[in-house]
Amino acid sequence: MNAPSLQRIVIVGGGTAGWMTAAAFAKTLGGRPQIELVESDAIGAIGVGEATIPMIQRFNAALQIDENEFLRETHGTFKLGIEFTDWHRRGESYMHGFGPIGQDAGVLSFDKYWQRLAGQGKAAPLGEYTMSVSAAYAKKFMRPALDRPNSPLASITYAFQFDATAYAGFLRRYAEKRGVRRTEGRIVDVQLRAGDGFVESVQLEDGRRVVGDLFIDCSGFAGLLIEKALHTEYDDWTEWLPCDRALAVASPADASPPPYTRSIARESGWQWRIPLQHRTGNGHVYCSEFLSDDEAAATLLGNLEGGALAEPRPVRFRTGMRRRVWNRNVIAVGLSSGFMEPLESTSIHLIQAAIARILDFFPDSGFDSRDIDEFNRLLRIEYEGIRDFIILHYKLTQRDDTPFWRHCANMAVPEALQRRIDLYRAHGRVVREGNELFTEQSWLQVMNGQGLRPANPHPLAANMSEPELLAFTEEVRSVIARCVAYMPGHGEFIAKNCRHRAAEPA
Repeated sequence: MNAPSLQRIVIVGGGTAGWMTAAAFAKTLGGRPQIELVESDAIGAIGVGEATIPMIQRFNAALQIDENEFLRETHGTFKLGIEFTDWHRRGESYMHGFGPIGQDAGVLSFDKYWQRLAGQGKAAPLGEYTMSVSAAYAKKFMRPALDRPNSPLASITYAFQFDATAYAGFLRRYAEKRGVRRTEGRIVDVQLRAGDGFVESVQLEDGRRVVGDLFIDCSGFAGLLIEKALHTEYDDWTEWLPCDRALAVASPADASPPPYTRSIARESGWQWRIPLQHRTGNGHVYCSEFLSDDEAAATLLGNLEGGALAEPRPVRFRTGMRRRVWNRNVIAVGLSSGFMEPLESTSIHLIQAAIARILDFFPDSGFDSRDIDEFNRLLRIEYEGIRDFIILHYKLTQRDDTPFWRHCANMAVPEALQRRIDLYRAHGRVVREGNELFTEQSWLQVMNGQGLRPANPHPLAANMSEPELLAFTEEVRSVIARCVAYMPGHGEFIAKNCRHRAAEPA
């Protein structure tokens, strides 16, 4: 006999994770089962700004969200990539840009030809052949010109930078319009079902009980259900990602906000800078073993543009993930499932990925263990791929000016990551495994930006003569430069399409 369908879903916690989940469920499930979100206004959100990666466009499309309205409501800007400053060596910068690099020729991707010329000192920097990087540095932006299918303007790939609190509010309004019930209150106890230990209900401070069949734990680092009630074990990845603290603070808005996020390496960690319409989000991620909290705060505040708008907010974390993100009838989403430092702006993507997996493996009241095990296996692959990509930035540094950076350069890394490094070092090969998040172009840009060079070019790159190769690559660079010149300014595009209403001139 078929197990009965779920009747009630309870989402514990709001914020970005909770309201993304509620909005997606409200749109996808059509009102059945009933969805209730429990949160307390007394519990604040983390962060002053959020940077994302292009996958968020799929989430917006699934919810049929109007992009301009979303950006107006969240003070959003566009993002073409992430600039890394002082990561390889002091005084050097590179950008991990979104989208394609150059133009492929024959059976080889463009980068294989570029590597051949770069090895001879005859190539321009990789970013000059990359649409997103060239446009980002020029502070230009436009959406893809789909009426020009043969132009790089058709393949513009972008993400967003926005106010996380405003985003949660935007999605709350979306979800409540579609039937999600919000319950205000602080959870003080969790009742487990006799026999199988499933969560039966949560109890609020005023004595009310909220009963459910499926519980989504979006309670952040507290892990009210997944950790405190079910005691789910946690895999700690500090040995590879030693940063364990962060400070976050806002500063005044940039008069001409660039369409990219900045990551600036510091003495014992790094600083982010995220330009929004109404302010700039800043933070300092650092390792407490090598830097005190006071020193970290002084570094952050001493490197702001325009001064702080408030006192820095501290965040303590352990990089890693739950051994079982789905345990019994509880699924952790967001920070309760694990933490990946925001170096590559993957926090919202991991929320999105978990939501998509939940819908793929949506249970009935039987909660089949085979579905749960596969869900956990696939999400672990997602997490570990992102983990290795972030470790790459630290491992390939050539900085030796502080104990922290010497530690990173000398640490052992996961076997899968070392295999990727060795493969690239031999002939510049990058292999994407399955449907992992980061593409060959992403791995290439970070490996190259961090100073890793192939010992030899791809053998088939020699099939094009050097004059042909020089002409081909120069034409690619020239076309991209002309496309960037055609594009409007980033600020101009925002003003025309999605400026926040409070920022519009009277």
